[in-house]
Amino acid sequence: MWRLPHTLCVHAAKTSKLPGPWSRSATFMSTLLINQPQYAWLKELGEIVRQIGDGLREKIQVVGSLVSLEMGKILVEGVGEVQEYVDICDYAVGLSWMIGSPILPSERPGHALIEQWNPVGLVGIITVFNFPVAVYGWNSVINLIFGNVCLWKEAPTTSLIISVAVTKIIARVLEDNKLPGAICSLTSGGADIGTAVAKDELVNLLSFTGSTQVGKQMALMVQERFGRSLLELGGNNAIIAFEDADLNLVVHQLSSIHDEVVNRLKKAYAVSMFLGAVEEAKKEGSTVVCGDKVMDHLGNYVELTIVTGLGHNASIAHTQTFAPILYVFTWNNDVKQGLSSSFFTKDLGRIFRWLGPKGSDCSIVNVNIPTSGAEIGGDFGGEKHTGGGRESSSDTWKQYMKRSTCTINYSKDLPLAQGIKFQ
Repeated sequence: MWRLPHTLCVHAAKTSKLPGPWSRSATFMSTLLINQPQYAWLKELGEIVRQIGDGLREKIQVVGSLVSLEMGKILVEGVGEVQEYVDICDYAVGLSWMIGSPILPSERPGHALIEQWNPVGLVGIITVFNFPVAVYGWNSVINLIFGNVCLWKEAPTTSLIISVAVTKIIARVLEDNKLPGAICSLTSGGADIGTAVAKDELVNLLSFTGSTQVGKQMALMVQERFGRSLLELGGNNAIIAFEDADLNLVVHQLSSIHDEVVNRLKKAYAVSMFLGAVEEAKKEGSTVVCGDKVMDHLGNYVELTIVTGLGHNASIAHTQTFAPILYVFTWNNDVKQGLSSSFFTKDLGRIFRWLGPKGSDCSIVNVNIPTSGAEIGGDFGGEKHTGGGRESSSDTWKQYMKRSTCTINYSKDLPLAQGIKFQ
């Protein structure tokens, strides 16, 4: 394992703003790597990421089982989430061969403009319990191929098994390539650790996935120190079905939701959130068509619940509840979140209006498929109260980089831009 010189460790501990033993490990281990010449721009980064993908492939059933065990997804969903990490590794390997900097024309004779991209440095990644593996994968591998280092703060509810297992797989690959495992560091804890990461000036970019409420707090902390943040916050995804929709597709979507949620083991606090949301919906004048009960079954299971009769301004309909509750409206596109939306119709005119400027105001805009199941080939994130951040693919890599415009004078003159001449 790579170690810092003793004097450097002492200096790091004394100057850290972070509490307790955390100041002696993750943030400084990661940050100091950036300042070491031999690690300033790691060679063959794509190959490192390829090996990480292979390491996850070898353990995909094991890690998928850990996801199911620790956070409660059904096994096939747990394995599928690890597969997302594997897929983004494959994508990142290809991306590492493709990114270049354009040479731009200059209005000044004998001059050239170059757009240069460099790693931002240390990226803090705070993830949420419902996707404990994939979200870290989206962020970490794109970071790695461009020379950044990562500090992962996972959700407290998925800290014992999943994050440790994934970190060990990554560290083994790094150390097999004679690189320090601290390039991808892990820290555990609650809100105090998340706050410390957000406030620390050594963290050049904070990628936060979580609720809108906490995301606002994180954004303010980062902005207060003029840091950079990438926010992927709450979703409240609507499916709109027109009279010409293929109802078999719509009903199949509801059936697939039922199959998933009935078989998903919920944490005890999620059951109380479910019951609280149903009760709040009743208070706001809704009708519960079916469900609303905790199932008499080993574990914490609840019934799929369908609610009708709420007004569009009902507060509970604008609240993201991690529970199988479907609110049915005659029409609804009023929520503050803007993650994903779905539209069922056979009318081509409606489809293209839905995709246009007066259509959906979400960043994931689907037609005749549900709001879930995003692929790594497109970016992932949302508008409005979902935070505006983007992860995974497309040009999201730019968020993890510093961009500079470089002017090079290869002439013997010093002309000014805009034709300015001083007499």
